[in-house]
Amino acid sequence: MLCDIIKKVHQYFFTLPPDEAYIDWTVNQALYMADGSALRQKHALQESGFYNDIVSSSANCTILCDSVIIDESTNKFTYYGTQKIRRRTKTQRRTLVTSGSLENIRRTKNNPHGLLITGWRTLENKDLEY
Repeated sequence: MLCDIIKKVHQYFFTLPPDEAYIDWTVNQALYMADGSALRQKHALQESGFYNDIVSSSANCTILCDSVIIDESTNKFTYYGTQKIRRRTKTQRRTLVTSGSLENIRRTKNNPHGLLITGWRTLENKDLEY
């Protein structure tokens, strides 16, 4: 169950079609399950033009979880994934490694897991060569 929320937040943030309204909706869903560190991630992606590039280039982004490692004594996690960005002219693959912690909170309609991701940060996001 601990892995579920981590995977869901990453799906919301990094599986995106070229649809601005859908991107806004899905990323905002992730914000119910994370603290201000996720909002900072959203702003960084906006400022870098990531979301605009998806829409303007008609790109489709998907994330595949390779593994999640959780230290249950501290509730810290490391997420390992592979991101695929498919554009009309090429497909790009990137590694994505993030880390953070999990905090127990009250369950809500928007956060049925009753867990909050805190201190979420990207450790690695680089192109794969193949």
